Amino acid sequence: MASLDITKMWRDPGAPADSFYQVRPECTDVPKSKFRIKNGKTLSERKWRAAFSPEGYLDIGKTLGRIHRGGIHPSIRGEVWEFLLGCYDPKSSQAEREDIRQQRRTQYAILKEECRTMFPVIGSGRYITAPVITEDGDPILDPLVLQEAKAAKEAKEATSVTGASDDYEMVKEDDKRVIEWKLSLHQIGLDVARTDRSLVFYENQENLSKLWDILSVYAWFDKDVNYCQGMSDLCSPMIILLDDEADAFWCFERLMRRLRGNFRYTESSVGVESQLNNLASVTQVIDPKLHQHLDKLGGGDYLFAVRMLMVLFRREFSFCDSLYLWEMMWALEYDPDLFLTYEDPELAADKSEESKSKAKSRQVGKFERENMKNAGKAAEAPLPISVFLVASVLKDKSDKLLTEARGLDDVVKILNDVNGNLDAKKACTGAMKLHRKYLKKAANTHR
Repeated sequence: MASLDITKMWRDPGAPADSFYQVRPECTDVPKSKFRIKNGKTLSERKWRAAFSPEGYLDIGKTLGRIHRGGIHPSIRGEVWEFLLGCYDPKSSQAEREDIRQQRRTQYAILKEECRTMFPVIGSGRYITAPVITEDGDPILDPLVLQEAKAAKEAKEATSVTGASDDYEMVKEDDKRVIEWKLSLHQIGLDVARTDRSLVFYENQENLSKLWDILSVYAWFDKDVNYCQGMSDLCSPMIILLDDEADAFWCFERLMRRLRGNFRYTESSVGVESQLNNLASVTQVIDPKLHQHLDKLGGGDYLFAVRMLMVLFRREFSFCDSLYLWEMMWALEYDPDLFLTYEDPELAADKSEESKSKAKSRQVGKFERENMKNAGKAAEAPLPISVFLVASVLKDKSDKLLTEARGLDDVVKILNDVNGNLDAKKACTGAMKLHRKYLKKAANTHR
């Protein structure tokens, strides 16, 4: 009898996770998640807690394989992500992490207050969707913006101990950086109003304003990138998973450390262009016939794949499945020195040179281990797994693209048809296979 129960459990398809991210009932066209919470496969709270020592040191190697195989239970997803993204060092104690958390919360509060003094709607529980300034620094006296600014000021005065707040007037601005920042505020608002609107979570005005606040503060914090469309899709999961606004901000900031190069624009190039070139190189090696066909159609620049790379498949997967995909990617790419790399790059580089055994360590993600083993053989720097994920989607649709695509519009249509129908686990498995194939062929080419 017991053996029958075990067999049944093994075949159990798992519990759906959509209930953790409720969809508004009127949004009937939202694809159902393929991610399932499975006993023995998904990283549970019990297994996560068991990976810590009594002092709080994390043996992250106990969790990476499980995350790759079955994802993370939604109830602990936020705190696990903080480690996967390098917010904390797994070799730190609970007390050390709490000190860092409090320091960051203080730092965020200072940044947010600095932004609020420049524009009082920040932190007011509201957000704007109309321009507030011209490129020359002249204020735009939009009635809705003035109304929000006035309401924010009155709310601040009502909660102030002194009963008065800083005076704010819509006057001409001369500081170029402030102008650039204020120019982005309404675009952030427009994007916030469109982001994940099928979720019940965003029926709450406070959650919308929290997303706007974080993105607005980040735009001021990262003076090189400011704000670009697509960043709201990357930030949205952070505020859903992490209750504290400051914690969500720093988790988003760590994600942007990986991706900010995609959002950097100059007069001569688009930030994501290098990733598109990498995608072209990978496709040329693993599927030369498809690359030749795409090039012949005028798609050799791979611009049709921009969205996939910029927002990490947020539009191609359901909300729940995109989170599953991200955590699998980060577990596969994980480097235990990630925290040190962000906090002290020079020390991390020295440590990397000293540690040759890291490529065999179970504290390192599977994808990253492959890159480390190949480090001495490859001429180029290792590519992110996201490039191979896009390549695996193209490979999967290769026959259809070769036989049906007669122009770039056809390519876009075929790729748009995968929206909501992709399997995150299958995509990651395919990316890993292509990665090994690419490394092998690239190594043979450079001999």
